[in-house]
Amino acid sequence: MSSLRITEIFHSLQGEARTVGLPTAFVRLTGCPLRCQYCDTEYAFHGGEKISIDAIIDAVKIRKTPFVTVTGGEPLAQPECRSLLTRLCDEGYAVSLETSGAMDITGIDSRVSVVLDLKTPGSGEVSRNLFENIPRLKQDDQVKFVICHRGDYEWARFKMQELELAKKVGEILFSASHGELESRQLADWILEDELPVRLQVQLHKLLWGDTPGV
Repeated sequence: MSSLRITEIFHSLQGEARTVGLPTAFVRLTGCPLRCQYCDTEYAFHGGEKISIDAIIDAVKIRKTPFVTVTGGEPLAQPECRSLLTRLCDEGYAVSLETSGAMDITGIDSRVSVVLDLKTPGSGEVSRNLFENIPRLKQDDQVKFVICHRGDYEWARFKMQELELAKKVGEILFSASHGELESRQLADWILEDELPVRLQVQLHKLLWGDTPGV
């Protein structure tokens, strides 16, 4: 029976992306090959529990919400993640996948909304970006940049133009790195340059801080 190593399954408000504020079931997979300096889920790097896909689906059903986010760690580091995504879609859920820009998104069910996190220089992992993923994105997908400083902002602004992201995906998300850059400063830069992006403020952190399982 197919199974995945899971750190936690929980019910919370979506803190980011297109469905921000909506009650959502989160499935957090264990493990990540990246080590971004601002990572707020290091507890998901190791450990976890092997759980069958059937049991994961049952745990999601308890939450009684149509929205499911599969996250990590880096969920695509586990090959069976694709099977889980398809099963969730088959069950009728609106499914989103939070993944880094370092993992191949080939073969992900077309019903899944991919939230692709392109790593900025300030992350310490910019060299891991797999830009071959960009042509694989669809209109329902989203691209995210975590901005640590002005240099990151300029890099992200250049990349979104170079890659013509506004033509390829439904949302481009800019988020200030928690504790490194004020969201208000990032907002000012976005407005000054009239960028077609959505500012994220990580609602879950505003409500509950850096607490696992919310």
